[in-house]
Amino acid sequence: MAIDPVCGMTVDESSPLRAEHGGATYFFCNPGCRAKFIATPEKYLEKDRPAESMGDPDAIYTCPMHPEVRQKGPGACPFCGMALEPAMVTLEDAPNHELIDMTRRFWIAAALGLPIMAFAMTEMVAPDAVHAAVNVQVADWIQLALATPVVLWAGWPFFARAWDSVVNRSPNMFTLIGVGVGAAYLYSVAAALAPGLFPDGFRMHGHSTPPGAGRVEPYFDTAVVITALVLLGQVLEIRARSRTSLALKGLLGLAPKTARKVIGLMENDIPIADVHVGDLLRVRPGEKVPVDGAVTKGRSSVDESMVTGEPMPVQKEPGSRVTGGTINGTGSIVIRAERVGRDTLLAQIVQMVAEAQRTKAPVQRVADRIAAWFVPAVFAVAAAAFAGWSLWGPEPRLAHALVAAVSVVIIACPCALGLATPMAIMVGTGRGASEGVLVRHAEALERLEKVDTIVLDKTGTLTEGRPRVVGVSGVGDDPHAGDEMLRLAAAVEQGSEHPLAASIVAAARERTRVWPAAEAFESTTGKGVRGRVEGRDVLVGSRAFLVDHGVDMSAPWTLAGVDMAAPTIVHVAVDGRFAGGIAVADPIKPSAREALNALRRDGLRVVMLTGDAREPALEVARLLDIPERDVIAGVLPDGKLAVVRDLQSKGAIVAMAGDGVNDAPALAESAVGIAMGTGTDVAMESAGITLVGGDVRALVRARRLSRDTMRNIRQNLFLAFAYNAIGVPVAAGVLYPIAGILISPIWASAAMTLSSVSVIGNALRLRRG
Repeated sequence: MAIDPVCGMTVDESSPLRAEHGGATYFFCNPGCRAKFIATPEKYLEKDRPAESMGDPDAIYTCPMHPEVRQKGPGACPFCGMALEPAMVTLEDAPNHELIDMTRRFWIAAALGLPIMAFAMTEMVAPDAVHAAVNVQVADWIQLALATPVVLWAGWPFFARAWDSVVNRSPNMFTLIGVGVGAAYLYSVAAALAPGLFPDGFRMHGHSTPPGAGRVEPYFDTAVVITALVLLGQVLEIRARSRTSLALKGLLGLAPKTARKVIGLMENDIPIADVHVGDLLRVRPGEKVPVDGAVTKGRSSVDESMVTGEPMPVQKEPGSRVTGGTINGTGSIVIRAERVGRDTLLAQIVQMVAEAQRTKAPVQRVADRIAAWFVPAVFAVAAAAFAGWSLWGPEPRLAHALVAAVSVVIIACPCALGLATPMAIMVGTGRGASEGVLVRHAEALERLEKVDTIVLDKTGTLTEGRPRVVGVSGVGDDPHAGDEMLRLAAAVEQGSEHPLAASIVAAARERTRVWPAAEAFESTTGKGVRGRVEGRDVLVGSRAFLVDHGVDMSAPWTLAGVDMAAPTIVHVAVDGRFAGGIAVADPIKPSAREALNALRRDGLRVVMLTGDAREPALEVARLLDIPERDVIAGVLPDGKLAVVRDLQSKGAIVAMAGDGVNDAPALAESAVGIAMGTGTDVAMESAGITLVGGDVRALVRARRLSRDTMRNIRQNLFLAFAYNAIGVPVAAGVLYPIAGILISPIWASAAMTLSSVSVIGNALRLRRG
């Protein structure tokens, strides 16, 4: 679907009415709109810019039940009649015009309807006294005068939406309300102005009243109170629905309004909108990081819990990445801006979650199919109730039949059924964003609950994905031999592009800070490097590399204090003599063991997938309590997809978690692809769920979020089904022959209002976790 840029109507992209401008294709609902666009396209494209506030008439609005409906400016959904909401959440505290309008209509309806309700209650309690003191016909005319503005003005939005539902052949809640209120009001107008037109079955008879002479009782109180209660329900519903975006508003609120720009020796506060890529920004203790960037100076700890969901602050130093919106600790740091505006992680999170909230979970298809037949079925029940009461009800039969029919159409609530799933999805995805779990579409959230096997890529998922030096040991008794060897090795390795070289250089920078430049650098692919440092010949590489260069490796030597799994040993020789070794390993993430134990307790089978050789992979698995049978090692980059397919062919429901480009096909193939947020954009595009911080414990939070959301959806559907299954028959009068119970349309409207609000209220419980 597309949006007509001229009138804002939804247009099918198969429409032949289209035009090209600026390399983009635009679609139109009629030739007139197309002609206007071609004449002055800039006039209409200006409206496509993001709205600055929720009240912007040019902002794109959508329906929570029908996300395919999109238009510029507020309004009502043509299919369900619900008030449209802004498609994108903003921090602007602009007035909600729909809420203001419905509130005004409610209070006026309540003020005008109160005298009508008071008269009806008094007449019910003491009819003889009322009829003796008041001219009933005059009282009916007064009620008509008070009820008309309530029904025709305060209730006008309901009739307009009911008419739209007929035009669009999409009967909904407002179809039922329009028919119910309209029937009660028109009947009452006729009863007040022309009672003689009614047959005897509509008249209230006394003991001595002759046929055709009894009073035709109006139901102005019913029409007025239903209108007021439905208006109250709309007010409560709009307020409750606005709370579903609180999680996204909280994320948007993390972004600071200003940044402190560093220019030479000068520092100035500038608006965040004026920050550009490459700017140097000072972040003082306790301040929020303004944009995504890299630390260039200083050290500090940064609280990233509001983005990643992890409570422990993360240490930052030169070269470390920082995320806009996170909170700096006690140190002062200078960062270089790398992503600003819509490109920041925070902005991308908000956009992703906003889009996910409009997607439909498969479970919603059941509710949609039922809702399609719901309103016609309600009218059929109402017709049956009218017929039954007309034939077998007590006198006045036709009056009771009308009351029963109106009660049936008023009490039925397709909105509760339609809101059950989207409200839970909106709140659940918003909560996930605040916990570092980004859901791309609702289907992934539903599938994750059913997963029984999770495949985890080792490197970057269970391990940090960045090799680092975990041990240094020189030959001999000199305690400084290791540091000197590391300094010389780093001098040579700084000319290499190998990942292990980078870790050696980083370790040397921490210990020795400076070292001389190497001369006569040579690299042997897959084996090692050599060079001259301060006049000494230095070899760095594998044991075989040193042996090939005539180095005697028989000297006794051990690498003590290394507790990492299967480290890679880089051997070093100086002037032809073995000098010692450096242990480099990819450390296991501190939270990995805890997270995997929690997943296993939840009934999941954990499978570790790696391209490493089997022995090193088994050593990592041992530290993580992963059984040998669940370790798949030596997998080539294109083999991960085959592993996922093999597991699924055996009946497993597989979730795959990874962070590399080579993980993308497997992520897309699995029932649920989970991308570690520290990985590549390709992996995140292929995944249904992204874990922002890359912490494995977020897998546990994602699983819990999935279960909580699906449980909430089932509760909502139960509430909606149970309410309608009980309410409609009771309103039709099935309990009258047994217990003498016949509910009035007034109580039916109260129950209908409560049903929608109860579903939304139950969905809002998801925010608490």
